[in-house]
Amino acid sequence: MGLPWDSSQPTPSSGGPLVSATPTTESQESAAPRRPRLVERELLVPFIVVVACFAAWGVAANLTDVLVGVFRTIFDMSNLQSSVVQSAYYGAYFLLALPAAFINSRFGFKAGMLTGLGLAAVGGILFLPASQMLVYEAFLVALFVLAAGLSILETSANPLILAMGSEATATRRLNLAQAFNPVGANIGVLLGAMLILPGLTSEAAKTIMSAEELRASQEADLFLVLRPYLCIAAVLIILWLLLAFRKMPELPGEQAVLAESATPGAASGGVAGRLWRNRRYRYGVIAQFFNVAAQTCVWTFTIIYALDVVGVSTSAAGWYLQASLILFLLARFAMVYLLGIFRPARLLLLMAAFGVICCLVAMFSLNMIGLIAVVAISASLSLMFPTIYGLALEGLGEDAKFGAAGLVMAILGGAILPLVQGAVMDAVGDTAFGFVVPAVCLAVVAAYAVFELRDRPHRPAVPETAGEAAS
Repeated sequence: MGLPWDSSQPTPSSGGPLVSATPTTESQESAAPRRPRLVERELLVPFIVVVACFAAWGVAANLTDVLVGVFRTIFDMSNLQSSVVQSAYYGAYFLLALPAAFINSRFGFKAGMLTGLGLAAVGGILFLPASQMLVYEAFLVALFVLAAGLSILETSANPLILAMGSEATATRRLNLAQAFNPVGANIGVLLGAMLILPGLTSEAAKTIMSAEELRASQEADLFLVLRPYLCIAAVLIILWLLLAFRKMPELPGEQAVLAESATPGAASGGVAGRLWRNRRYRYGVIAQFFNVAAQTCVWTFTIIYALDVVGVSTSAAGWYLQASLILFLLARFAMVYLLGIFRPARLLLLMAAFGVICCLVAMFSLNMIGLIAVVAISASLSLMFPTIYGLALEGLGEDAKFGAAGLVMAILGGAILPLVQGAVMDAVGDTAFGFVVPAVCLAVVAAYAVFELRDRPHRPAVPETAGEAAS
């Protein structure tokens, strides 16, 4: 996440003294070189296409949160079984991260983008035969292929954005692109709330259906799931065509990045050892694991909490997940402002503690107050991923390029902990009690913030430029 101050000035969190800027004369201003553009004109169209990809995988990712409750209703299964949806999605992200890095280093970022878009489009199309087979596992296969493509796409898109211009504007450029991801996330949940949830067969109606009528209702419900994924596949194919037949100008930063990653095995041993010995980085990867786990757990079971605990209608339940994502988007901009006032680790501690409190309220206030608390957890989550990312990589220098891979692979938490929460809910027979899992996850994030606050005074000051590079 970008910070609201100019990166050329000392940051409040850097620990160094703030020095007044030297007055600039008119002659100095006229002689100053032109500030580099955020995106050069010849790269504007490819940049827009890549930014559209950020929104596209946001749509797919958060439509998946809706599917957990949908599949539980359609196939009449347990919370644990339905939460395997998230394991298929995030498991694919974890498994395809390294192959994506190989594609990028061998063939370039554009080839990685095209591979990811193509594979993700195939995954969306696979929802068509899955809906006709009426088999839950067929949907998991389709979702795994979709997520595999999106993993390659995301792994390729981030460094491609960084390479599409001057290094001086790389961080701002990436933050601009990433801002469209939560926009896509809100669209994904909106699609679920408008196109899927209102049309599902109610549980009351199923109780009086014959076997033939029940099968027909399943086919109708699964067709509702199919439509948005076919739309996503169509959008991905359009983006593939736009990127494939658009000649990409030589990127200012791509050759340098590819040269550094051409022989990762030669340096990875020494870098891995240094990273492992760095407690701040090692604990940061752990914190990121539990942060992504908390986010996935909360958004996965928001609809189920609304249905089971508060008793809202199926058509209305999706809007509470929509409210969570809107709050997440608005809070992200608010956190950018607050980071200009508070040290990142201190704000991280405050928001993690707030998240734990919201989880506890959700566990013990089994009414609309508890549901509001579930929604409010998203405010605390909005800060965490970029802040942990920045704190863990701060001061790593060239090792940050390799260290970033560990932080990305930490999203495996999103594949594992929802299973734990689903198992807890099934074992206890209480949906609300399951929120003890994200509470524990957020407590781990709070512990990392405490470690960072206590450890920072004992570390040498980080150069100001490093702060921006890691932000």
